[in-house]
Amino acid sequence: MRGRPDGYTVAVRYVAFATDYDGTIAESNVVPGHVIEALERVRESGRATLLVTGRDLDDLGSVFGRLDVFDRVVAENGAVLSNPATKERRALHDPPPPELVDALRERDVEPLSVGRVVIATREPHERTAVEVIKELGLEHQVVFNKGAVMILPSGINKATGLRAALDELRLSAHNLVGVGDAENDHAFLDLCELSAAVANALPAVRDRADVVTEAARGDGVVELVEHLIEDDLAGLDERLRRHDIRIGTRGDDEPVTLRPYRTNVLITGPSGSGKSTLTTGLVEHLATQTYQFVLIDPEGDYDALDGVVALGTPDREPTVEEALELLDDPRRNVVLGLLGIRLQDRPAFLQKLLPRVHELRSRTGRPHWIVVDEAHHMLPSGLATVGQSMPRDAASFVFITIHADAMRAEALEPVDVVITPAKGFADSLETFARTVGHDVPDVGGIEPRDGEAVIWFVGAEPTTFRPVEPAQDLKRHRRKYAEGDLEEDAFYFTGPERKLNLRTHNLTLFAQIAEGIDEETWAWHLGRGDYERWFRGAIGDDTLADLTKDLAEGDPADARERILAAIAERYTLPARAD
Repeated sequence: MRGRPDGYTVAVRYVAFATDYDGTIAESNVVPGHVIEALERVRESGRATLLVTGRDLDDLGSVFGRLDVFDRVVAENGAVLSNPATKERRALHDPPPPELVDALRERDVEPLSVGRVVIATREPHERTAVEVIKELGLEHQVVFNKGAVMILPSGINKATGLRAALDELRLSAHNLVGVGDAENDHAFLDLCELSAAVANALPAVRDRADVVTEAARGDGVVELVEHLIEDDLAGLDERLRRHDIRIGTRGDDEPVTLRPYRTNVLITGPSGSGKSTLTTGLVEHLATQTYQFVLIDPEGDYDALDGVVALGTPDREPTVEEALELLDDPRRNVVLGLLGIRLQDRPAFLQKLLPRVHELRSRTGRPHWIVVDEAHHMLPSGLATVGQSMPRDAASFVFITIHADAMRAEALEPVDVVITPAKGFADSLETFARTVGHDVPDVGGIEPRDGEAVIWFVGAEPTTFRPVEPAQDLKRHRRKYAEGDLEEDAFYFTGPERKLNLRTHNLTLFAQIAEGIDEETWAWHLGRGDYERWFRGAIGDDTLADLTKDLAEGDPADARERILAAIAERYTLPARAD
């Protein structure tokens, strides 16, 4: 972890380093000592190192005796995976068909070497190889590497082997830097979050890479390593935009994007304004681009998201250990439902969870994003231990809240992007700015149209944009209204003379109080349409509201019985209140 002047530490983006062998770290079979030292420094920084080569393992071992500087070796152009620490190796495909080897020998293809999966020769024997493959009806391919010709099963390349290595190490390609020089490096470099070409690389490789080193071969690798250890390659963030998360469009279909790292987002706005839709669109795109996220879901709004593992129910709180076990797999996204935890205990749960997630991030770079819904409950302004609840690593967070000033200002200080629905956008931006001490942005010329939202990249001018539509309709979870806390949308039983002041912040409590309230108070609210308005506006249930409206003209006792029965049926109320 590297520190920042403001006291926050910067999350590690790149926790693994992959390199080709010939022409990249080696020249004429020799890897210079200072290059080996650079690779050792990568490992000393806590990062994994991987060698990705077209060579046969035995051949490689005969010319290079320091495979121990790598955590994994991907050999035979992605067909064989080895762990140098244990000497274990495994083929990732079947051996070469004997008839293919025999046919090549019969046609005097020389040189010819046969590995566990790959068959290797030199140009110009690629033509013979293609002819033999066609004649035998095999599903094989020919791959080039600066004059070398490799014959492999279809679909096998350096990227497939590298994926297998990452799976063993429980790492994501989004946390990987790769460097190479030749044709057969394209596939594995495309897989890497950041791809580099050494200065001596083929023009096609240099053109496709995210960055080209100034120096050639091993010196170029050392150059890349020095920048990696110095600042986690943060200086290249500006040019690395191919992974940006698209969240909408502005103007003439100009994309609005978020950087996938070193960005912190606040989604804020009044209740019912569309924050959940904005959040759903964002996390859908994170999942599509295989960025792992964990979503803290206090009110049960998001456990119906497709492709997530949901932990926690109204009757069972999730555990930190369960969450970490799931997050250990880079392919899993996790939603932690907190309805089983009392409101006042939720900040303590976050205080236990985030340091453990922070530790996982320091080792693996994951989860790539941490999303905290109802952040004013999780990091409230009155919380005295925000430094413990909020790890000092403040990268790639999303906070969702109604009122920014209900959160601790320290938690909001790292936020550099604010997104707010059109409803009340000016107040939302002003509240955030005043809470963290920023100048209030000028929004005088902003008039969002239907379906638009406002985004403020702090330091620039706010603009309107049209958010992406979520592919799935996120159902507003009914148990939220049955057991959650509706805050300012609570219903108050007061009676005609205002003798009562009974607050009901969810449907469970409403049903319990309504069942025992005196007949005069019940009938007074029913006749005024108070129940109908609350069901329609706060709960968002037009069916229940229409039923209540129809019953308001009849017998109040019968109406009470039927309304409470409808609530129980539609919301499956628990046996007792939270």
